[in-house]
Amino acid sequence: MITKLKRRWQLGKVKPGDLSPLPEYRRWQLFSRSLFFLDSTGPTGGNEVYAVDVRHLAEAKTKQQHENASGKSPAALYRDGVQIHRSNLPAAFPVPGGVIEVATSAFGLKRMHFVSEDGGERALRPHHRSQEGLRARFGRRFPRTSAIVGAVSLVILLTALAVSLLAGIEAITKVPAVAQHIGTFTSPIHLPRWATITMAVAGALSAVERALRLRYNRLIDTITS
Repeated sequence: MITKLKRRWQLGKVKPGDLSPLPEYRRWQLFSRSLFFLDSTGPTGGNEVYAVDVRHLAEAKTKQQHENASGKSPAALYRDGVQIHRSNLPAAFPVPGGVIEVATSAFGLKRMHFVSEDGGERALRPHHRSQEGLRARFGRRFPRTSAIVGAVSLVILLTALAVSLLAGIEAITKVPAVAQHIGTFTSPIHLPRWATITMAVAGALSAVERALRLRYNRLIDTITS
């Protein structure tokens, strides 16, 4: 029920596109734009190519206002190179056979998936020049190294999570009302300032690396936010 209500809310935010052509991806947009593609079969049986264009700087602005000064939305859906829908994020764009779910986190994308009517889902194909495309290419060319990088990212975030949880429990048990009933807890890990800063930076980089692979876990990937 919650999923259906969330989907309905996201679909309700979608607005008609302005029929403008899909802008070419430029190298200087590497850190401000994500572009993904979905090959689909249209209602008449022909092949259609859908593209989802996400402008991260526009998304940052819409956290303070519904749309930026130019009237452009953070995400737009293109069919065969023509804009047909636009929306603030998170969004669910309707396409034949299902929807494309798009969502971002503080470190990049966390959802860029086609979800079919029967519940199956798959990630869209990133533009080869984008951050996500470059990371995917690295994974194809160096699969073992890519797997190691991914594992290290996960370990760093899990370590940061554990340290944060221990510190949080210690802080809670120092509250007099809590300490009176259950006692106090002292975390066995107390990092020096330089180590805390290093872990924060490493955690942020790890979260970005996972976002480039569309890996997201509500608990793990928000610990550095």
